[in-house]
This record gives sequence, C-alpha cells and structure tokens, in this order.
Amino acid sequence: MEARPLNILVADDNQSDRMILCAIVKKMGHQVCEAADGNEAVDQYMQQKPDIILLDVIMPNLNGQEAARAIKTLAGEDMVPIIFLTSLQEASDLAACLESGGDDFISKPYNKIILQAKISAFGRMLKMHNTLQSQRDVIRENNDHMRHEQEVAKAVYDNVAHSGCLDLPNIKHMLSPFSIFNGDVLLAARKPSGSIHILLGDFTGHGLPAAIGAMPLAEIFYGMTAKGFLMADILREINLKLKKILPVGYFCCTCMASLSFRRQELEVWMGGLPDFAIYRKASNKVEHVKSSHLPLGVLSTQAFDTKSQSFDFLPGDKFYMWSDGIIESRNADSELFGEDRLFSVFEQYPNEKYFDRILSEVNKFVGESGRDDDTTLLELTMVDESVIGKVDIDLSSGAITGPANWNMTYTLRDDTLRTFNPLPVMLNILNDVPAMRNISGQLYTLMAELFSNAFEHGVLGLSSELKKTADGFAEYYNLRTKALETLNNDYVKFEFDLTPTQGGGCLTITVEDSGKGFDYTNINLKSEENVAYSGRGIPLIYSLCDSLTYLDKGNKVKVSLSWQTQLEE
Repeated sequence: MEARPLNILVADDNQSDRMILCAIVKKMGHQVCEAADGNEAVDQYMQQKPDIILLDVIMPNLNGQEAARAIKTLAGEDMVPIIFLTSLQEASDLAACLESGGDDFISKPYNKIILQAKISAFGRMLKMHNTLQSQRDVIRENNDHMRHEQEVAKAVYDNVAHSGCLDLPNIKHMLSPFSIFNGDVLLAARKPSGSIHILLGDFTGHGLPAAIGAMPLAEIFYGMTAKGFLMADILREINLKLKKILPVGYFCCTCMASLSFRRQELEVWMGGLPDFAIYRKASNKVEHVKSSHLPLGVLSTQAFDTKSQSFDFLPGDKFYMWSDGIIESRNADSELFGEDRLFSVFEQYPNEKYFDRILSEVNKFVGESGRDDDTTLLELTMVDESVIGKVDIDLSSGAITGPANWNMTYTLRDDTLRTFNPLPVMLNILNDVPAMRNISGQLYTLMAELFSNAFEHGVLGLSSELKKTADGFAEYYNLRTKALETLNNDYVKFEFDLTPTQGGGCLTITVEDSGKGFDYTNINLKSEENVAYSGRGIPLIYSLCDSLTYLDKGNKVKVSLSWQTQLEE
C-alpha cells in the first residue's frame, strides 16, 4: 500500500529559495503550503495543520526558532516534525535549533536525495505515531468503559457484601483494598438471639476475580445469620457453595467467630489464616488462636469439618483478626512485617490501644514502598449487651403482607432431634408475618428456651443442676451424648396458631414432648428459684410472653404472644 501524500509547510523569507523548495517537494508527490516569515508559519500551521514543516532559521518578524517553539506548544501531543533549513555551520547554532523544537535540519543548498529521504523517514515516523495515538485512544476508551462497569459492579458488590453491623461500638475495623475490588471480606451480623457473627475471608489473589466469590458468601452469611442458624451450619453451606463455583486453585482462607453476650463466650473457626490473638484484660496477657482447618472451598461436604474452638470471653477482653496482607506487608528492602513483629506489638506496648498501634507500626514499617495486597484488621471487644442495643435484623425478603390467620404443626422425631437445629426453619416461617419481624429476637429466645426445655430436660431427662460446676458441666454433656443414642420413638412437637386481633395479632405456641413430664403445680413463674423444676428457664419464658400454661403431666406447655400492628415504611 503506497503512502498517502503529505501536507508540507515550506517557510522561508527568500522567495526564490522557497519556490525552488516547493517545486522539489511537489515533484515528490506531496502537497505544499507556504509562509514568508515566522508569524505566517504559525498562522499556516493553525489553518492547514501540515504533517511536516520545513522551516528557515533566519526570518523577519519571528525567527525560525521562535516559530518552532510556538508551533510545538500549539501541537501539544500531536507529532509535527520540524526540519530546519539553514546555512549555519556552528555546532552550537545547530544544537540551539534542535533545542527550540526542531527534529532535524538540512543545509543549504538542498540535496534532493537527502531531502526526500528525510521527508520519507519522518512520514514513516508520523504514521507510526498516529497509529500508536489511535491505539492509545482506543485503550483509554476501553479502560474508561471497563472502569465504569467495575464501578457499577462494585456498587452491586457493596450492596450484597455490605458491612452489616461493623459499626457497633464494640467493633473496630479497617479494610484497605489493593484495587477497586477487595479480595478481603469482612462481614458482621447479629443473630436473633443477640449474639454477633463475624467473618473474615481472604480469597486467593485480589481485585475482581477474588471478589466474585464474596457475593454468594455474603448472601449466605447474612441470610442464615438473620434466621438464627448456628455457625457450623453457615460454614458448611458457604463451603459447599464455594466448592461449586470457584475454579481449581481458588479458595477462601476464613475465620468465623460467634460472640455470645449471655454466655460470655467466643466461638472461633479458622481455616488457612495466620494466628490471631485474644487479649485478656484481667491478666494483660495475649493468647494465640491457631488455624486448624483448610480454607473454605477446598474440601467436599463429606470431608468438611465444622469443629470450632470455644473461649471464655469476659468484659474488656479483645479478639484481633487480620488478613495476611498485614503480615506480608513489605518495606523498601522487601522485608516482611511478619508474625513475630506483629505479636511483639502486644508485648512492647502493654495496655495500649492495640488496634491503632498495630496500624501505626505497619504503616511505619512499610513507609513509602506502598502495599501490594489487600489488608484487613478487626478488633472485637466484649461489652455488656446493653452497650450495643437491641437486635436490628433485615428480613425484608419476606412476604409483603404475610399470612394473617393460620395454624401449623411441626414435629421433630428421633433422627432429626439428633442432628438438626429446627429454630431457623421455624423462625423463618414466623417472619413471613411482617409485624413479627420487629420481635424476631424475642421470638428466637422464646422458642430456643421452649425447645431446650422440651428436648434437653423433657426428652433426654437431663437436669441443668449439673452445669453449676465445671465437672458437672462435663458430666451433663457426657450424659447428653449417651441419651441421644437411646432415642426411641421420641419427639418434640410445635404447634403454631396465629389469629388476627383488632389492631394486631396473637401467636399461640404449644410445645409437647415425649418425656415423663414434671410436677408444675407449685411453680412460681416469676421466681428464678424453682426448686421443683430447676434450670428450665421458666421465668425467662414467662418474661417474654403474655401467658404461660403447663398442661397434661407437664410435658406440654402453651404460651401466647400478642402485638399491635405497626405500618412498615
């Protein structure tokens, strides 16, 4: 393919020289425009936008060097080769021409062959430059389009993998993504019982590929936590989902923790993450919490282990979680921050605000070298439940109006009683009634106590008196394990009856078990000192409902709970 004719500006104050040069250039097959001085050269550039400029150095009004500077300024990023026409011989004069914006020079009198070679060479350079500039513009346009798509995707991602209740006063956290999307996931939500679930996940890599798995993970985490599922159930479901959707070699290093305010207990499951830390306020000591499982998304459902670690967690105690981006932060010498340096923060700065101190030490260590991975840090403090307030759970996915008048019976038999927690299923059904979502936490606690009494004490015949001592606690669970093995035609049956009332509704829950029952005739429902039936949580149940009645031989209890309808916004 032949090169297109170029538009060449010839600027020379000598008319005869200009005419000769124009004739030579036209004979080469190019188009020509003329200028008699520097000002005309600048004007012609602005009007004609020539491809190449042949520019005399010494001209009136505006000399060649001044004109070259003006033209280069106007050209900006566009390539406009300027070949100086000169009779100058001094090296310093020729260098000054190049410094003023010239790209080459040719000496008078002109050599046609050299002139043609220079014009052809600059023509090729100009073509290459224009091609690169066009490709750059396409890349920029595609990059802007991709960035816009990523920002839209990020908005969707943030709505799904939102921060939940990370703004609670007993939680401090920091997420520092390496790119638009974050390979680190930090989620927190409250169960209907008031406990807090927290999950820190570190997906393989970072950016969009790492963030894709976070969306189903977050959806499962928030949905199942809101319905009261146990930590083991949530982990099992997330692992199954990630195993299905993630390609080979991709997984999520995870720590999930459950904080119970009533039991003052911290339950932790860790897979594939570095050691975490528990700070004990009473002793001012730090305990290591070690990972004992593989990451989520690696093992099959059959091989996946949900066994967790449990720790006493007293007021003022703190639990620290971090992604490996903290430990693997590098300084200018490519040295890692490391676990030893991280845990030394607790030793070197006793009674410090460790969250801020850790961030300070990492930032000081990294300096100006910058980060090369997502980094996440969280501090969870044990406080009185009143400090963080009531449970606020989003259950907006339920029916808009919900059923208003219905009855349902739900019976759990031997095999189900051994392995299944029925509370989330039942609570999910009840939360289809919009008015009951506002009392979801109260409902969960009420049903948990009713089920515990019916199953633990009624069916299994266990006494909570045993749990008053450490040895008795161990004996209680030993007896429980043996009792589970002997279940035979046993059951716990829930009956729910929902009826509308003027301005509200009333829910009646009847729970019957296959146990022997007990003598309930002398029970003081308002007292915690129920000698005849110790440990059944009867005062707690009574405080959560409007009425409580024991029936038959004591193996059947009926409670009612009423409310006034509040219009949802």
